[in-house]
This record gives sequence, structure tokens and C-alpha cells, in this order.
Amino acid sequence: MICRCRKETGAAMNGGDIMLDKYQIRQEVLHQLDCDLKATDEAVYREIDRTILREGHAWYGSLQEKKNLRQEVFDSIRRLDILEKYLRDEEVTEIMVTGLEHIFIERRGVLIKTPDRFLDESEIYRLIDQMVAGTNRMVNETVPIVDSRLPDGSRVHIVLPPVSLSGPVITIRKFQKGGMTMDKLIRYREFPETLAPLLSCLIKSRYSILIDGATNSGKSSLLNALAEYIEPDERIITIEDSAELQFHMDNLVRLETRDANAEGENSISMEDLIKASLRMRPSRIIVGEVRGREAVSMLMAFSTGHNGSLSSIHANSCRDALRRLETMTLMGMDMPLRAVQGLIASSIDILIHLGRLPSGRRKILEICEIRGFDGQDYVMNPLFSYAPEEGKLLKTGELFYTDRLKGYHLYEKYCSFLEEYHP
Repeated sequence: MICRCRKETGAAMNGGDIMLDKYQIRQEVLHQLDCDLKATDEAVYREIDRTILREGHAWYGSLQEKKNLRQEVFDSIRRLDILEKYLRDEEVTEIMVTGLEHIFIERRGVLIKTPDRFLDESEIYRLIDQMVAGTNRMVNETVPIVDSRLPDGSRVHIVLPPVSLSGPVITIRKFQKGGMTMDKLIRYREFPETLAPLLSCLIKSRYSILIDGATNSGKSSLLNALAEYIEPDERIITIEDSAELQFHMDNLVRLETRDANAEGENSISMEDLIKASLRMRPSRIIVGEVRGREAVSMLMAFSTGHNGSLSSIHANSCRDALRRLETMTLMGMDMPLRAVQGLIASSIDILIHLGRLPSGRRKILEICEIRGFDGQDYVMNPLFSYAPEEGKLLKTGELFYTDRLKGYHLYEKYCSFLEEYHP
């Protein structure tokens, strides 16, 4: 009989000392299934039920406790074990595992330590293998850092010892089911509803936009939402380290980088994918996030006729985003700084800066137009700025370059927006 005292992991009887251990049940179920990875979920559930019935004759748990144990065992076999309940919780946006004993979640912008822990290292490493297997990635002591994704699109970042001194570290960034939409962003009050017409005009008039902000400030969410304004007859190519963007259009090509193999060969970088995308007849190129020397190829794509392209970058402000882009470009191209600055100014039209308020709520904090480069610095035209004392995104200026609005017959709509906007 499979029994454990109450202090061990499992499902216990209220007021009793006998409980069933879910990990031993898991091993028994896998043994009965003869490790058949092709077994259906129904077959796994049936074997779990038989094992609980066979091994639990001395355990008088309630029906709900048995149902919970049944689901926990199934999750440990076919899902992500103790993390699965947080993946199902739509209010949880991030899951952070540090070693065996520390599991944190972010719910509604607030970090919370959970009471859950892993039983031993074998369980957490089994989970890591399961996470990376679906994307054909490799992670071990030789390659201790990897980005992957789950079947639902959630992003996974893993760091192993010896790089991590705290044990295996897993960070899961969850994304909205079905992708983020403009309606959802408005419903979550991440920016005023009356701003949506401006964003629609900018996308449909093919202004090239760079979105910046800190980690988990909503860059990918806004990229997803802006994509709904792209016309259905356009050909879109997305380029990402780990595919996160969830666009719903027919003429869509999704490209993802590939790590090197065990021999350190055959890697495919962001730079390689951007160069390849230029030969695919794109209407727009959307780079999920620019982080390094691929900034050169991104700027070249933005400045060679692919107007309306989009990307994101980590930065503290609109102007700081341009400085970081300069540094990344110089990493991949040996050219004078002023030439780089001129290239950036001619490639990017609009900057949107996102951030988090002390309450944890994500907001658009700044929108700027780049008017050009005067030989010394960027000429910035602030359009909107968030006023903390008022809690509103205030209009601070108007677009200087409106030729594209007029060319796409959206200038009147833009003027109407200016008249009607209220934060």
C-alpha cells in the first residue's frame, strides 16, 4: 500500500495521518502503462483511478480530496505538475521557480510566494526536460541558459547550475488565450479607449513604430493588439527568439531562431532571419524584440521600403530606447555614430513607452514622434505624456509629418481624433 505521513507531498484525509503520495501513485501508473507515451489522456485517467482505488483502501479521504489527487497525479504525468494550476489561473501572469522550495507567481501585478515546492531535484529536472522537448531546444550544464515556449504560447526561460547558484530557475511568462486584443487592453484600463483611433491611424498609415519599456511592461501585448489594425491583404513576417506573438491572419509567416546543436553548429540567429525575411516579399516585418547586433538588419529593413514595420526594445524612456538602439547598431556595424543616429531617425517614426505604476498596473507613459536628426541630437516631438498626479495620459502635441495620413485618406479621421480625445 502506498502511504505517507501528513508532512509529505500528496492529498491527506482531514484529521487523519494516512495519505496517498501522488509521486508514488505516478510511478505506479507509469509502470502499469509501461511508460507508454502514446497512451491517451483517457487511458491515463483510467489507470490513475484504478491505482487510487487499489492503493487507497486504507485512506478515507473525501470525494473532493480524491478528485484533487486524481488531477494532481495527471498533471504530474501529462502537464506541468504543481505549476499547472497556476497556468490554468487566468489572473496569474508570471510563474517564477527558484530551486526546489521557492515558487512565486504574479497575480494582478503583485508578486506572491506560494506554499508549493518540489519534492526533489529529479522532479524539477523532469519538468524542465518536458518544457524544452516541444521546441527541440537543449539545456544542460554545457548549455545552462535556454528560451523555450509551452504549447499554449507561454514563454519559458530556464537557467541551470552552475550559472545559477540558487538551483534550477524557471520563469514562465503567460499570455492571454487567443492573443491580446485592443478591446482587452482597454478593458484592463491600460490606456484610454479614446486613444485607439490614433493607434489605428498610425498602423493603417504605415508609420514604423518601436515599442519600449521594462520587462513585463506589456510590449508584446501591445504588439499583438496593434496587429489587428493591419489590413488583411498585407503579407506579415514575424521574427522572434521564442515565438510569442499570436496574430490571426492568413498571409502570415512566423520565423523563430534556432540554437546551435551539441557541436556548436547550425544556429539560426535573429540577424539571419531578418535577412531571410527581405526575400519573402513582406509588406511589414515585425521583430518581436531587438536585443543585439540584429538591430542593424532591423533598421535596414525598416528603411528600405517596409514602412509600417514594428518592433520592441527594453528601455526606460523613448529617448533611452534610441540610445540603446545606437549601442546595439554599433555592435553589428563599424560606422560613425552620427551616421547611425541618422539611420535610426530615418527608420523609426513613432516611439511608444510603456511602464508599470506603483500599483502594478501597466500603462502607456509616453508617445513621441521622431522628426529627424539635427547633427547633434534627435529632434523629438512629444505627442502624449502620462501625468501621475492626474492619473491620465495627456495630449502634449500633434503629429508633424502627416503625409502618410493624407496618402491613406486618414487625415480627417486623425483631426477628428484630436478634437474628441479626452484621457
